Amino acid sequence: MPTINQLPVLSTISSGDQLPVYSPNNGDARRTSIGSLLTFFQQNFASPTLAVNLFVPGNGFNITVPTPVSEQQWMLLQPAGTLATGTITLPLNTGVPDGTTVLITSTQEISALTIALNGASAIYGAVTALGAGCAAVYRFYQPTNSWYNINAETVLAAGIAAWLTNPTSANLRAAMTDETGTGLLVFNTTPTLVTPVITNPTVSTGTFTSPALVTPALGTVASGVISACTSTSMVMVSPVLGTPTSGTLTNCTGLPVATGVSGLGTGVATFLATPSSANLAAALTDETGTGAAVFANTPTLVTPVIGAATGTSLSTTGNQVISGTGKQGYAVGAGGGVLQATSKATTVVLNKSCGQITMDAAALAASTTVTFTLTNSTVEAGDVIVMNHITGGTLGAYTLNASTGIGTANINVRNVTLGSLSEAIVLRFAVIKVVDA
Repeated sequence: MPTINQLPVLSTISSGDQLPVYSPNNGDARRTSIGSLLTFFQQNFASPTLAVNLFVPGNGFNITVPTPVSEQQWMLLQPAGTLATGTITLPLNTGVPDGTTVLITSTQEISALTIALNGASAIYGAVTALGAGCAAVYRFYQPTNSWYNINAETVLAAGIAAWLTNPTSANLRAAMTDETGTGLLVFNTTPTLVTPVITNPTVSTGTFTSPALVTPALGTVASGVISACTSTSMVMVSPVLGTPTSGTLTNCTGLPVATGVSGLGTGVATFLATPSSANLAAALTDETGTGAAVFANTPTLVTPVIGAATGTSLSTTGNQVISGTGKQGYAVGAGGGVLQATSKATTVVLNKSCGQITMDAAALAASTTVTFTLTNSTVEAGDVIVMNHITGGTLGAYTLNASTGIGTANINVRNVTLGSLSEAIVLRFAVIKVVDA
């Protein structure tokens, strides 16, 4: 076997060229290609270089870290202003060498930041927001197929970085998530408050020159002056009010209805104290009927006289009886008309619950039946269609029948005479709902 110095010189290397490799698993020397060796290095060792990527994203951005990556991949975000949302997608896990580091930093605040895994199993220490000038650094650990936060810096919540840089009351309020009110931060014992709403204060001493307090509980004031109080709901303990010249008793309690309210009609005080249907009927002066008060939209009425009622449906479990000269049927607007074209077998379309069909005047031979389709969206399978020949042609010369389906009906017209008839007969119909259970 020649030594390496005896081998010919190869001036140009291709990926298919072979190298000798000792394999401990097989216990002997084997060969592999230049291309296979390069792939092994790319998959298992990061390039000792730094790749810097600069982006100017807009709100709602989605930026993917390039793959394959360098050992350190810097993602520099330089938006024009604060962004509400954005997404950084990590490099594809199958192309990430072990130990790869990704740094994410922004010159402006990103209030809601999402980091997408892109095939990795997990990310530990994922940030959900990024303050202006802050950074998050993650390193890939191939055995667990996971990213780990290795950044020593504290990742601040939205607005905190701005307040730390410029600690004004407005910036503090922007960073807070449960504040109330607006304006300047208040400290110590002598603040100047502008039209505050102070709810349920407890006061032992003090001087109120012209306060406007909301529901204060003053209890027994040991000392102090309440000279021009304009509270609308002050709670006083056993005050002797005398005869007040004015005031609003909207929130007062404990006033007896029978003796404390004047101007009520007969029976109204009784109803206010005991609001039953009987007491309400006794207080009313123009009621009709007796019994319990009726509310909502599904009352149970006993033999009511409804008069001329209108509605969308009426469902009864008993008989519907019409007295006098009244009729049951369809109102104006429920019907329509249609002309049949071409032949007596031509389909007609009329989406009405009742109506009129004028058939074509084509000849119909003696003792012959013709069938045409009525397309009608009001028809359901099992419905009954009542139909009569009312005018046009020879009355009594035809028999009619209809079978229904979903949105359709087949109409059979038979000439029962002994001669051919060429008549444009007019049929009137009405759809009746029928069920079999």
